[in-house]
Amino acid sequence: MSDLCRWLHDLLEQLPRFKYPFDPKRLPKNAIYFFYEKGESWGHGGDRPRIVRIGTHREGNFRSRIAEHFLLNEARMNFDVAKPPPHDRSIFRKHIGRALLIKDRDPYLSVFNIDFTTKRVLNTHGHQRDIDKERQIEADITRILRENFSFRFIALEGQAERMGSEGLEARLIGTLSRCNECAPSSGWLGRYSPLEKLRQSGLWLVQHLGANALTERDKARVLVAAQATKDWLKDQEERNAP
Repeated sequence: MSDLCRWLHDLLEQLPRFKYPFDPKRLPKNAIYFFYEKGESWGHGGDRPRIVRIGTHREGNFRSRIAEHFLLNEARMNFDVAKPPPHDRSIFRKHIGRALLIKDRDPYLSVFNIDFTTKRVLNTHGHQRDIDKERQIEADITRILRENFSFRFIALEGQAERMGSEGLEARLIGTLSRCNECAPSSGWLGRYSPLEKLRQSGLWLVQHLGANALTERDKARVLVAAQATKDWLKDQEERNAP
């Protein structure tokens, strides 16, 4: 499986890497994305960046999904006791926030773990919230994401192509999780996660870690998507040229 992991990293190195700030309108509407993190290197020789998260989205939502992770709409920080915090819209942000709170031995973790996206939970547990505290946590999460994380993507149409039993997302994650050469650094923030699967995998993920690795057919699909992405990016560059 290590050869497959190396193959995937090598292939993605041919695509541009996006860092904050970026224009989400310059992204495709559908894709699978691959996050990298400062200080995290692959295990196949040298210090090239290691993929630390793979994700996708429902049809047409790639731009909004990435925007939620990086909190590009900063008006979302204006939440109150009657509204859910940003991390309830992004499990990636929630994973990072949990690790931060455990690292700081902060007892607010018990409230942070509550999902406030439903009115019932807001009514039942809203009195436990410290909004000023939550805004500080969200600001810390945003700073870490914007300063330490970057991403690549392969444009891919069709939700079934990306998600579900035949989707590539699960097998891409399975490929990384089965690699016996890539490992998190000693200082990786994810080591503070309360989720054992996340800590052991070295990935900001808990779903699909036990999925099968890429097949030869899957590799062919990834290659086609990577080439389509190069073509799409070239077309975007030409369209936006002065």
